[in-house]
Amino acid sequence: MSEKNINYENPVEKVIEGHRNGAFMLVLTIALYIVSFFGMIFIPALSLIFVLYLVLGWILFLGLKVLKPGEALVITLFGKYKGTLKGDGFFFVNPFSTAFNPAAATKLGQSGDIVEPKSHIAIASSSSGVKVGADGTASKKISLKVMTLNNSKQKVNDVLGNPVEVAVAVMWRVADTAKAVFNVDNYKEYLSLQCDSAVRNVVKLYPYDIAENVDTTGDGIADDGSLRGSTEVVADRIRDEIQNKVEYAGIEIVDARITYLAYAPEIAASMLQRQQAAAVVDARKLIVDGAVGMVEMALERLDKTGMVDLDDERKAAMVSNLLVVLCGNHDAQPIVNTGSLY
Repeated sequence: MSEKNINYENPVEKVIEGHRNGAFMLVLTIALYIVSFFGMIFIPALSLIFVLYLVLGWILFLGLKVLKPGEALVITLFGKYKGTLKGDGFFFVNPFSTAFNPAAATKLGQSGDIVEPKSHIAIASSSSGVKVGADGTASKKISLKVMTLNNSKQKVNDVLGNPVEVAVAVMWRVADTAKAVFNVDNYKEYLSLQCDSAVRNVVKLYPYDIAENVDTTGDGIADDGSLRGSTEVVADRIRDEIQNKVEYAGIEIVDARITYLAYAPEIAASMLQRQQAAAVVDARKLIVDGAVGMVEMALERLDKTGMVDLDDERKAAMVSNLLVVLCGNHDAQPIVNTGSLY
């Protein structure tokens, strides 16, 4: 049995021009209804025509479309893509054409999809925060505005295997309505899932904090990249990763930003103790370096002025006492020596 490669036609967006005559068609349709009503009374010979229009004339109202700024309608006629209405205005198209938007009933936790809850709408939630209305009355209009998608927090292992929780806000818009509607089954769910996938793919390349011998750029050289210290770089990589995945769906990723970043609860306490211990070690190192410098300066000044002639044993005792005083956690208690130095 031979295999066949099926190539689906890649739709090209066609903007429908010159159809902003909705107001004229609305007035004309109403006027014809009035003429038909009175014509049926005063012109009996044409009453059949007038009756047919009174019965079927409402079909013309189906061709009236109203769009606000930043909205679009993908028009199909008997299953064939005819074009896209864009721009604000009152349009009239073929009454038998329909608007097609498979993602019309899909509600994400984002701007543009927040609706007031209704008792007759059944809402189903998925793991990625997608909400779908089951009443089938959602608008078929496609928003061309920039929207912000806030997916739920994800638990991802960083490059060192530590579980971290991260959430990303993605600013996006529909750039090609034909691709968005016909290339994927539901472009909103597709975007949400690709965002989750991109976050996982990028976050696992970085440690939470700066770590030694970790290459985050792929050039084979260890660097100082980290999720906490290189937020802008990580966000840009996430944006590029999402853009590569949703280009086929006609979606443009405007920006992406990390909105939440923390260790997972099961290791958060241990990592906090580790950070505190590292901070204490760094502080102690700084104190010791400063104390040694002060002792060296004191000995050099004493030797230079010749005020006191100290042998090696007394110098060692002086160094020990000064380091204890300078590096101690508590203030030293002074002791006055009234006897001989030796």
